[in-house]
Amino acid sequence: MASVTQRIKQIKQPFGGYIKPREFCQTQLEDGIELKENENIHASLIGAAVDYLTRFMVKTPIEEAFKTTLIGAALIKKKEMAIFLASNIQGLDAESITSACKLAGFDVVYRGNPRLYKPVEEINPDQNAIFNVKTLVNRNLAFLEKYGPIIKQGFSFEGGYTNLITAGDGDFLTEDTLWDFKTSKTGPTNKHTLQLLIYYLMGKRSVHKEFDTIEN
Repeated sequence: MASVTQRIKQIKQPFGGYIKPREFCQTQLEDGIELKENENIHASLIGAAVDYLTRFMVKTPIEEAFKTTLIGAALIKKKEMAIFLASNIQGLDAESITSACKLAGFDVVYRGNPRLYKPVEEINPDQNAIFNVKTLVNRNLAFLEKYGPIIKQGFSFEGGYTNLITAGDGDFLTEDTLWDFKTSKTGPTNKHTLQLLIYYLMGKRSVHKEFDTIEN
């Protein structure tokens, strides 16, 4: 039993990967804004906060956008705290971003690693982290405006899971494309491309008819 990302770590791929990142075309979208250095919270929290805030900003209900964090909180009996934090999220102001980063701290529980849980009360993003989260969310929104509209987001793969892979959820579908968003200083790796391939195969076998038109 494993999540998609956990299973990928167990696989030794051929040289370059099953799908070589260098075979992808890179399109650079510039906004003229440089991210701040030296954030005071872990990159995984930044990534999760950006992911869930992006979903919220495209009009996904808060309980759906932050679903995995709320489930994680419930598993360690912190649901009331999580609901309170979620109620503070209104947009991309500092309080909303701080609450989103704290909520993201429950994500590790949902992903099956409760031993790595750090009390969310100790997660207090500084101005650099808040600035970076806001900038990255705005970049996501600009991207979705350009390449959208979105037809499905934050989806799981009911019907597509197996005895090997029992968990994993995707980011966005547009009419003909499966998108996975990463916050990273480096380009895509063969683990990222294998993740996309697994999502595609699981999606095709899932109950979600939206995958019938996915070609990219």
